[in-house]
Amino acid sequence: MEQALTAPISRTRIKVCGLTRECDVDAAVAGGVDALGFVLYAPSPRAVSLERATQLALRLPPFVTPVLLFVNASAAEVSAAVRAIPHALLQFHGDETPESCALATENGRHRFLRAARIPLGNDAKGFDLVKYADHYSQAQAILLDAHVDGYGGAGKAFNWSLLPTSVNAHLVLSGGLTPANVTDGIRQVRPRCLSLAVDVSSGVEATSPEGQTLKGIKDAEKIQRFVAAVRAADAPLAP
Repeated sequence: MEQALTAPISRTRIKVCGLTRECDVDAAVAGGVDALGFVLYAPSPRAVSLERATQLALRLPPFVTPVLLFVNASAAEVSAAVRAIPHALLQFHGDETPESCALATENGRHRFLRAARIPLGNDAKGFDLVKYADHYSQAQAILLDAHVDGYGGAGKAFNWSLLPTSVNAHLVLSGGLTPANVTDGIRQVRPRCLSLAVDVSSGVEATSPEGQTLKGIKDAEKIQRFVAAVRAADAPLAP
């Protein structure tokens, strides 16, 4: 059942995901990003090893959060990552059940996000986000991504207008966000939830001379424009 939302609206937090290089980590921090994501899923073109993620996470200043992304990893793999980067937020982006999330996080001892894969097009109407959020109530937030092959990272956006009007959960909007559309995405989705954050990967990546996205290689100028667009969405709510 959808519930009325009464929590005050807060500043939109920003996560950049799929970091692989020191210079991109530094550019994201300089741009004012709140969290940086490291993909610990080998088939991904943005994947890094746990050792590499640990090196990159050590560059982060206080109050910038590392996020470790897993896809159907074992509890042992998650536990090893938490030992290496103990202050990280975990993100489960595969087919993990509430029970497997609880096992991997020691029954919620470690904070985590659970990704919801929203179908593209009008099929988004058939996804029961209210029920999904209730099912994963131990999650700190539900991350909304487009349902594509390969567990995300394809730069596809689902139809935000088809989400439920009221979801009693903190949400993270992801999937196909860019500096050009994130302001509209925030304005559409933020009134529907307790609080909203945004997560971008391909939308701030560099492009080759042929116009191809360089996966895992970020563009500092695009990061700055993305952050500026998020702050533009927040501006009308300032006191």
